[in-house]
Amino acid sequence: MSTWRSDPPPSVWQRLLPARLHGPVRAAALLSALACLALSAIAFLYFLQAMRFDLDEVARLPQSTTVYDRNGRILTAPGSITRQPAARGELPRFLVDALLAREDARFHQHHGIDLRGLLRAALRNLKDREFTQGASTLTMQLARNTFGLREKSLHRKVLEIALTLRIEARFTKDEILTHYLNRIYFGAGADGIGEAARTYFGKPVATLTDGECAILVGIIRGPHVFSPLRNPDQALEQRRQTLERMVSMGFIDRTRCDAVAAEPLRLAAADQPGDPTSYALQAVRRELNGLLDAGLIAGGGLQVHTTIDAAWQERLERELERTVAALEDRATPPDGPRAAPPPDGGADSLQFAAVTTETKTGQVLALIGGRHFGRSRFDRTRAQRDLGPVFEPFIAAAVAERGRNPSPGNPLRTGRAIGPAEVARIARRCGFTGPFVESEDLFRGALAATPMEVSIALATLGNNGRRPKPALIREIRDSSGRCIHTFKPDLSAALSAEAAREGLRVLQV
Repeated sequence: MSTWRSDPPPSVWQRLLPARLHGPVRAAALLSALACLALSAIAFLYFLQAMRFDLDEVARLPQSTTVYDRNGRILTAPGSITRQPAARGELPRFLVDALLAREDARFHQHHGIDLRGLLRAALRNLKDREFTQGASTLTMQLARNTFGLREKSLHRKVLEIALTLRIEARFTKDEILTHYLNRIYFGAGADGIGEAARTYFGKPVATLTDGECAILVGIIRGPHVFSPLRNPDQALEQRRQTLERMVSMGFIDRTRCDAVAAEPLRLAAADQPGDPTSYALQAVRRELNGLLDAGLIAGGGLQVHTTIDAAWQERLERELERTVAALEDRATPPDGPRAAPPPDGGADSLQFAAVTTETKTGQVLALIGGRHFGRSRFDRTRAQRDLGPVFEPFIAAAVAERGRNPSPGNPLRTGRAIGPAEVARIARRCGFTGPFVESEDLFRGALAATPMEVSIALATLGNNGRRPKPALIREIRDSSGRCIHTFKPDLSAALSAEAAREGLRVLQV
């Protein structure tokens, strides 16, 4: 007895497709299934990796950053000293709307990942062949800032997505938004929205005007470049862009946009809490910004050991103040009242600036950028002034470098031995940036330079012709005590030792 077995009837897709395509379709289906399994496995691995992060860190404010002088004396912190979180109820509605319009308009519609934005960014990255677009939602930015995910790579992005999904599952939208604003860096030493409101406008978050809210949101993408303290015009332009975005997203109408855009910029006094309290600390903050990523600084807990000698800095400030006060007394008529300095500490009051640099290393021992930091933040150690006779030692050094003999007390004759172009070329080696005049007026000191440039140039003469690179930070340690930066002297050959000695001889005359 024989049995007969028939093949199963063809499926719908087999009847619809030609027989020659059945094999490729089966292969494609198999590959798709394998790809799904692979993606599932990768997603599971990243989920396990994301589980190792403590989500309590999201709601925990970063530690304060502490600044020390070269002898271990605490100076102060350039931000994060009185850091207090803002509650959700303190955040003005306009601030929240501006933030959503500028950074994440679909915040309340997605679950941490904006798939449309992610796809758009992926296509742009493929076109540019690098990670130029991130499509980061507020939750993704919060994950990145909380856990220090800074590397631009596919691995970091996938891990960030996994952490984002965990954060969305753990916290409400209001909590996410509040934690985000309490954590991000707003520039000028202000970490978090509370410090930003006090630093820039001298008020608590709840009392910010609509225009002030728009400015704070506008500077998030560039806290240094768009800071109203550094660049008020750029800050106002960012406010305008934020308001235009709010109009396009339907948060406000054109009438309200124009009204807010017309609001005048009223900044707080320079000595408000949360801001650096001296020119030296302001300079330390600038150098810190250049050494570390903004996110690492915003994370706090840093121990910044500077090159500043606090005792010498205080003594120098007292001596300069006493000297300038004496000059003001001599300039005041005997029977006339002594004029009070202008409220902004500006050009109508006598000012001073000083830099003391360690000759062999370039470490700055003291930096005084003006007389009244509380009235003017402008650091005059970065302002150029004509040197006049101060330039004579460098003319002598330049001439000696070219094998000629200087004429002590006669810089014009000395400079003529090699000409303005050669003097300018060698002066650049000493650290002067110019611009240089192309005439004999250069020998009369017609060169503008900053006090910092003069200090480094003098250090070059005192260091046998080797020019040090100035530095204000000796060492930085993170919150765990790990050293993440150590100062190393950076010396470059500028002059021969003999030429440097010739310059010093002029100083000693």
